[in-house]
Order: sequence, then structure tokens, then C-alpha cells
Amino acid sequence: MRLEQPVFRPPSEAFSLILQLTIGCKHNACSFCGMYKGKKFRSKTWEEIKKDIDECAAQMGSVRRVFLADGDALTAATPLILKTAHYLYKKFTSLKRVSMYAGPKDILQKSTDELHEIRANGIELLYMGVESGSDKILQAVGKGVTADEMIKAGQKALQAGFKLSVTIINGLGGTAMWREHAIETGKVLSKIDPTYLGALTLMVVPNTPLHHQVQQGKFQVPNSTEILREMKLLLENINISNCIFRTNHASNYLPLRGTLNKDRESLIAILEKAITSPAAIPLRPDHIRGL
Repeated sequence: MRLEQPVFRPPSEAFSLILQLTIGCKHNACSFCGMYKGKKFRSKTWEEIKKDIDECAAQMGSVRRVFLADGDALTAATPLILKTAHYLYKKFTSLKRVSMYAGPKDILQKSTDELHEIRANGIELLYMGVESGSDKILQAVGKGVTADEMIKAGQKALQAGFKLSVTIINGLGGTAMWREHAIETGKVLSKIDPTYLGALTLMVVPNTPLHHQVQQGKFQVPNSTEILREMKLLLENINISNCIFRTNHASNYLPLRGTLNKDRESLIAILEKAITSPAAIPLRPDHIRGL
């Protein structure tokens, strides 16, 4: 199987077979992201996808999980997604889960019936980048949706029966808007009530619009203490029911794990200790943080 590089996947898909349903990102306008800047977006043909699946089936043994890439995989035509899912389960009899990236605009543009049909045909988990709950920040970074649209997209996915994993980016408001970023993001997450929540920490990618803003002095990146303070305020403003929470991404200063809201107070206590007694809880050094 030929993967058109670079290829990205969530940390939880480290042991999954990655199959490209689309190439690149249809939106591809977020100021902080350099992931797909070198790719021209297109949806792969069924012939290409079938060939990839056939090659993997011939070369691999048991496959339990498949992740459908690239950045806007759900934007592919619904019949293509359904045909792909059906063929994957046919070729890999031990397959337990198929997941995919899904931008908020992708979810909103699919009808409720389409989403239900996609879920019924074995796509179990969607990954959606919330990034921030602040309309000002979402507009500033070029996300292309409002906070209200983000909420509607998340709720629509859950109502269709998907498990929903969302990500947010600590530090995306810079030092100027850290408080708004934390509070408003907490509000949006509370209204979505996702299945999984992953927090990343902002890494400024060279040659992105955000990088140019940093160079021009228009955006100041928070330091490690400021990031922890922001994360603490975010958790203080979250009210969700039974969400698995992780900060296990390589960009983060402090790995955390728990279930929200059950473990919220203990997580807040860890963050407070890391802020007030930094020697007691060592942070990941900047030189080993990554995307």
C-alpha cells in the first residue's frame, strides 16, 4: 500500500492500520497548522482504496483497528465511505473498530440519515478538533466555524451514535486571551459532552501564519507555567458526564489522565501543585516536546 506522505494520526491510533480515504485537508486554512500545506486535497477513488485494502489483506495478518485519514476524511462522499467500511470488514474478519478524522464542517454537511448510515456500517469513532471555544480565537486562527457550530457538530455526531473524541489546544489564545480561551472552551466542551477529550499544547510550526505572527510580535506564546494555569482554569469550567481525559500528546508539559468530571478535582490539585511547587512535579522539557 502506498501512503501519500506526510501521514498523521491520533496517539490512540498508534497500532491501527492507516488507510487514506482522502489526501490532505479540504479546509487547510488553520493558521497554526502545517500538516497538509504541501498536499492538494482530493478524495481517493474506490479503485485506489480497494487496491490498498487488497494489498494490506494479502500482506498482513490480523487487523483489529483501522484509521481512515487524511484530515477531512468524513468529507468524502457517503457512498464511498460506506463501500470502504463494508469492504474492510469483509477483508479483515477480526476487525473490531474503524475510526476517522471528521472536521466540524464535515459533520454539519452530512445529513442525519447519512451519519446514522455511516455509523450503522461500522464507523465507530470520530475525531474532531475543537481547538478553542472562543469565537474570537476560532476566527483568528481560521477554523472556519463558530463555537455554536462546533457544539452542533459534536452533538450531531453523538446523536448519530458515534463515539466522539475531541481535541483542544492549550495556549491557542496566546498570553493575551488565555482566560477567555480556557473559560469558553470549557463551556463548549460541557455542551458537547464528548466521549474522549485530548488536550494538546500549542507548538508553533515554522512558516505557518501563526509563526509569522509570533515573529512580528503580534502573538506571544505562553510559557509552561502559564499553560498549566490555563489548563487548570479550563478544568474548573468543565462539567461533563463520563469523558475519558488525556494529555498524553508529545506537545504537553504534563501528562494527565482521568475521567471527567469524576477525577476533575484531583487533576486540578495536580496542576496546582505543579504550578506552586514545580520541583515536586517535573515537566517535560521543551527540547523533547513535539507534534
